[in-house]
Amino acid sequence: MSARETILKTITANKPSLTELPAIDLVEVIQYNDLLQQYKTVLQSIGGGTVELQDINSLKEELQTKKANGDFVLNRIASLGDVEESIAHLTAPDLAAVDTAYVEGTIAVAENGAIWLYESQMGNRLLPFICQHLVIVIEKKNIVATMHHAYQQIESAKDGFGVFLAGPSKTADIEQSLVIGAHGARSLIVYII
Repeated sequence: MSARETILKTITANKPSLTELPAIDLVEVIQYNDLLQQYKTVLQSIGGGTVELQDINSLKEELQTKKANGDFVLNRIASLGDVEESIAHLTAPDLAAVDTAYVEGTIAVAENGAIWLYESQMGNRLLPFICQHLVIVIEKKNIVATMHHAYQQIESAKDGFGVFLAGPSKTADIEQSLVIGAHGARSLIVYII
C-alpha cells in the first residue's frame, strides 16, 4: 500500500461522526423596527449607496443614457431592456472594460448590507467583481433582518455559484488607510423598488 493510500485509509477510519446543526430560533435573533432604514444605514457605512424607486422606469432611462454616451454597460435585468445573455464564456480581459453592470439581487440583509446573487443573475461570476461600477436592483419586500433569515430563503445549490456581496471593494491593510475599489467594483448602488 502506498503512503497516499495509507493516509487516506487512516483519515477514513478516523472520520468524526456527523453533528446536527443547532436549531436557530428566529424570534430570538436580532430584529429591527425598520428593515429598510437599517439596510440603508449599514450599506452606506460600508461604502455603498441606496436609491429608492417607485418603479424601474427611471433606472431604465439611466441605463439607456449610459449606453448612448458610449459607456460599456452590461445589463442582466430583463425589466430594464435587452439582457446580455451570452457572457458566461467571457474571460477577465473581456470583462475588464465593463464600466457599469446591472444585476438583480435576490435577498438583502439589513444586519450587514449584503445581497445574495445567484450565478444565473450575474451571467458570469466575474461580473460583479471586475466591473467599475455595480448596480444591484432589489425589491423592498426582499430585505430580511439577519443572515439566518436570508439562508432560509436562498437555495444555495440552485446554481453552480452564488455569493453574498456587501458594498464596493475595499481594503485598509496598507497603512490602515481605507481604499475603495482596490480589487473590485469601485462603487455599489442598490436600487430598492
